[in-house]
Amino acid sequence: MTVLAFTVLVFLGATVAGFLGALTGLGGGVVIVPLLTIFFGVDLRYAVGASLVSVIATSSGAAAAYLREGYTNIRIGMFLEIATTLGALSGAWLAALVVPDALAVVFGAVLLVTALLATRRHPKEAPDALPDPIAARLRLDGAYTDREGLRPYHVRRVPLGFALMFVAGGISGLLGIGSGAFKVLAMDQAMRLPFKVSTTTSNFMIGVTAAASAGVYLRRGWIEPGIALPVMLGVLLGSMLGAYVLVGARVTKLRLLFALVMIALGVQMIYSGAMGGFGGEAP
Repeated sequence: MTVLAFTVLVFLGATVAGFLGALTGLGGGVVIVPLLTIFFGVDLRYAVGASLVSVIATSSGAAAAYLREGYTNIRIGMFLEIATTLGALSGAWLAALVVPDALAVVFGAVLLVTALLATRRHPKEAPDALPDPIAARLRLDGAYTDREGLRPYHVRRVPLGFALMFVAGGISGLLGIGSGAFKVLAMDQAMRLPFKVSTTTSNFMIGVTAAASAGVYLRRGWIEPGIALPVMLGVLLGSMLGAYVLVGARVTKLRLLFALVMIALGVQMIYSGAMGGFGGEAP
């Protein structure tokens, strides 16, 4: 394959990844890593480095559109970024100690668990439910507009969500997926945010989380410009298209899309890792 053909194919694949990432709150990185390693034979750590760069681009491309539409909860995003940034630095440090095949299996397992939990709907709250005291003190509650008009919501179980965000940041630094999957899961299932608010706030947050761990990958020489550039441009284009489509999308279809993408990629990554497709030695 020529360099031009490789660049064009990576760009097209990254565009699709960015589109899916913007719709589901994953940031595109969760698709980029399997795409580069499985279909283009890129070393896992270089794929993770390019993915982190693309995650920053996704956050920049989609976040502005979501802010204009009023879906993103900025106060929640900035508060939870404290946990995810600390986790991202820890995960990036740990990445140098784990062999690539083990990383791939962990990656696949994370995707499968995420797909399973993402299909669960959180129960509706009682009308007289008391507000969370921490959320009230930090003024995290908000509202968004959909086809039925203005819909207020309350934030629940803030300490649990904060702890899960540290885990999400660690996964981002370790696997280069922007931790969007776990961020959406934590906000949707643990903190009881509406799914569209969870996905848009995740897109707002992932750029900061990825930037924290991308600096570590850059220092170690794991970000290759020839790979990262077409990935970044493609994901940026796809994320802007996805942000436009998400406004009118139905939540049930978004959940199904989220789960299907996770299952397909999770199975493939576990299989490739178990078969030694990424190399069995730590750097």
